[in-house]
Amino acid sequence: MSDPDRAVSRETRADPPLWFEAHVFGCTNRRPDGHRRGSCAARGSEPLRDYMKARAKELGLQGVRVNSAGCLDRCEFGPVIVIYPEGVWYRAEKREDIDEILTVHLRDKGRVRRLMLTERDVPPPKG
Repeated sequence: MSDPDRAVSRETRADPPLWFEAHVFGCTNRRPDGHRRGSCAARGSEPLRDYMKARAKELGLQGVRVNSAGCLDRCEFGPVIVIYPEGVWYRAEKREDIDEILTVHLRDKGRVRRLMLTERDVPPPKG
């Protein structure tokens, strides 16, 4: 039997409000030099993350939180960023990419198609 408190449906109890309108995670994982998959940090993700945090503040983006993340398992495409709650993945290699993501996706609520990772970039399920 299940615990009745855990089985409360969404119709009877709403989820708590979101802390942020958008939560941005930038991979800053670092692998050893020469690793076959590479790493986002080796491709410059840390200064890009720092730039994104500062630029989001400069643009006055409200309700947006930019955080570092450990490995997001898209190493070959790095540096990678994922934005929630939408779950949209981007590859951002330079400041201009960050600027475009901040303005088009986070400010204007659009998508930067040329930078998005797609289903062909996702490895097949294991097992």
